[in-house]
Formats: sequence, C-alpha cells, structure tokens
Amino acid sequence: MTLSAAQGLPAAENLAQDARRMRAEALPMVVLYSQAGCTWCEEARRYLVPMSSAAETRDHALYRQVDIDSDAALVDFEGTRTTHREFARVRKVRLTPTVVVYGPDGARIGEAIVGMRLPDFYGQYLSNAVDAARTTLNSRTR
Repeated sequence: MTLSAAQGLPAAENLAQDARRMRAEALPMVVLYSQAGCTWCEEARRYLVPMSSAAETRDHALYRQVDIDSDAALVDFEGTRTTHREFARVRKVRLTPTVVVYGPDGARIGEAIVGMRLPDFYGQYLSNAVDAARTTLNSRTR
C-alpha cells in the first residue's frame, strides 16, 4: 500500500486515463503534492480526503496525490510514462503541501495553493479553487 493510499487520497497513476473522464464530465483534478514526513501534508489531507468522499463534493473534481520524493510510476496527462518525482520536478513543485487544480488538458487552472496559509481558511481556499475550476471548464464547453 502506498503512502497516499494509506492516508485515503488516491495516488496519481494514469493521468491520461483520468483526463478522458475529466473531459467527458467537465471535471477538474485537484492534485496534492506531498512528501514523506510532511506534517503540513497530513493537515492538507484532513481537508482533501473528506472533500474527495463527501456526497456534496466528491463529484465536483477528481482528487489525486503526487509524492514528490517518490519514484512510483505515473502516466502523465500526455500519456508519457514518468514518476511522481519527475512529474513534480517538471512542474516546478518543490514545496509541500502544494495543491494544484488541473483541467483535462493538464494545464493549471488558477493559482497553486502552496503551504497551509491560514488553516482556519484552508478549506475555503480549496472549495473556491474547485468552484472556479468548474466554472472555467463549464464555460469552455458552452
């Protein structure tokens, strides 16, 4: 069992396959960039895991985790085989936790949420990012 699976957030495995679902359902993808021993990453998961499973939010986005210190296999949005570490490096993610919302084309939607910022408002930052991404994707499909 991988670290992310043990914590309840699905590990990114095949983003090209996920992108097909994202296109079909006009869904964004919320990616938590994490690493082993990151206590703030654990805190971020306390917000993201419920969002990924609660009836009122689970169908608003796909939720995945990329471990920036892991060589676990990953297929990126373009269908290229890579690793979690390399995927994060190419996207210049060095700090954890970082949350990025992507569209089906693999492009970022909005600004990354880096660190915990203000924990009292973190859940709202995440909700706002998902809502803005959904609005962006829905305006593209009209």
